[in-house]
Amino acid sequence: MPPTNVLFICSKNLWRSPTAERVYCNDPRLAVRSRGLSPKAARRISPSDLHWADMIFVMEYEHLDKLRSLYRSDLNQRPVHVLEIPDKYQFMDPKLIELIHERVESFLSECSVE
Repeated sequence: MPPTNVLFICSKNLWRSPTAERVYCNDPRLAVRSRGLSPKAARRISPSDLHWADMIFVMEYEHLDKLRSLYRSDLNQRPVHVLEIPDKYQFMDPKLIELIHERVESFLSECSVE
């Protein structure tokens, strides 16, 4: 079975989404990318990222709103899940890793990603 393409999105692609990408980069179930929504993002999201993704995770509801506002047609009914992780953690912070793992795994099991 081919891996599920998962896109992690935060604001500037500095701490949260790159941490999620790092946490899942060696998971055989997934192919992962991380991007940011801000014009100043380290790696800014593009329509091609959205077309690539089977599943999208955003860190906060404001990211979901902005994503829908900017890329509604590119989302094309792809599932977008809000992890509800605030912007208060550094890259690879142990608590951030714990939250990402806990919340992402919950969605993956609901979607039967094995």
